Amino acid sequence: MRKVSHRIQFKQILRLFIITFLFNATPLFAQDEAAVEPAAAEASADLGGDPTAGKQLFNQNCAACHALDRNMTGPMLRNVETRLSEEQGLDREWLYKWIRNSAGLIASGDSYANQVYNEWNQVAMTAFPLLSDTDINNILAYTAYVPPVTDGGGKGPITELKPVEPGISNEIILGALAFVLAVLVIMLFTVNSTLRRIAEANGIDVERVREKRTPIWKAFAQNQFLVFVSVLFLLLSSAYFAYAYMSQIGVDQGYAPVQPIHYSHRIHAGVNKIECTYCHSSARVSKHSGIPSLNVCMNCHKSIYEYKGTPEGPSAEDLANGYTNEFYTKEIKRLYEAVGWDEGTQSYTGESKPVKWVRIHNLPDFAYFNHSQHVTVGEIECQTCHGPVEEMEIMYQYSPLTMGWCINCHRETNIKVADNAYYEKIHAELSKKYEVEELTAAQMGGLECGKCHY
Repeated sequence: MRKVSHRIQFKQILRLFIITFLFNATPLFAQDEAAVEPAAAEASADLGGDPTAGKQLFNQNCAACHALDRNMTGPMLRNVETRLSEEQGLDREWLYKWIRNSAGLIASGDSYANQVYNEWNQVAMTAFPLLSDTDINNILAYTAYVPPVTDGGGKGPITELKPVEPGISNEIILGALAFVLAVLVIMLFTVNSTLRRIAEANGIDVERVREKRTPIWKAFAQNQFLVFVSVLFLLLSSAYFAYAYMSQIGVDQGYAPVQPIHYSHRIHAGVNKIECTYCHSSARVSKHSGIPSLNVCMNCHKSIYEYKGTPEGPSAEDLANGYTNEFYTKEIKRLYEAVGWDEGTQSYTGESKPVKWVRIHNLPDFAYFNHSQHVTVGEIECQTCHGPVEEMEIMYQYSPLTMGWCINCHRETNIKVADNAYYEKIHAELSKKYEVEELTAAQMGGLECGKCHY
């Protein structure tokens, strides 16, 4: 009788699996980073700088006054180095001096520096003493860079290059790998079962040799590779969850506190169509929307002393939550108690009580937000930030109000200029600069740090 011994080499199989997975997964995670624009990279050597880095520096330091192909506050800069060399016989060293300290070059008596100064209304160029030679070389490379001819046969600046289309996503590739591994495991079990049946059919005694094994925890501790991988995994996981937790600090989306007097925005703004700015009147002219004075409530509730509901009556959901006509009438009485209103004499008693409203929307002290700029000038609807207030029985924070959320809104929201004299002049100038008919808040300066942090 033959005996076939099977020893399961668990540690070796696990180690081989982890090495294989890491070897195959590493290039997958890196493939998106490798997708770069080849044309600009190939041009770097010929232009004496990196046009891609130069584009970023140009936008940060030069774009406020200069464009590549048209004059603005300053002259156009397309091929500025070549033009200076051919027309004035000036080299890059002259540009270094001009960019870092144009006023000093003018004061030194340089003829061309004074010519430019006088031609451009004697407006001195901002000095950039912190720009290194490499930075200036990159900017000049950007001004000289011409992208490849497009399908339509035209040429455009680097800002118009189409981004590289991403390939197959990592999620799809990893999912395919997981599927293949699962198939392999199933195949191994199937082969093992088949071999057992063949062995039994041929009278072969299949015996598992059980050895005295080291406890799993001790074997794990002795395997330095597994310890390293496990520690690395725990560190990365801890960092991920710590970042996710800390990024939510101060984000109170969904916060819906119970107020001392129940106020239904659904009834006031929804059913009765009361404008938001009737109660929050300071939002039209002030930084803050403000908490309405109870006197504003009494403008209506001197006459409305009980709630009679809607013609269709309370819904089943309202009844389930206790929102009956009697409930709302009771809240009106609490309003009377707070302001000191005597229903019998229809007069104030002079005995009022402060209402301790619970604030819902609260931005950090270092973030500046002006309601009037958005509501009056920008003509932004309140619902854009506060959500469908007219449907809220209990007011809650609808939006996250994070920096990223605000920035995305500025990038996507077009400025309303129709019948808005505030924006007419600046819109006319910037629309020419960006060559668009409608400007976003970002193009109007809505991404400048000083707009919200000062």
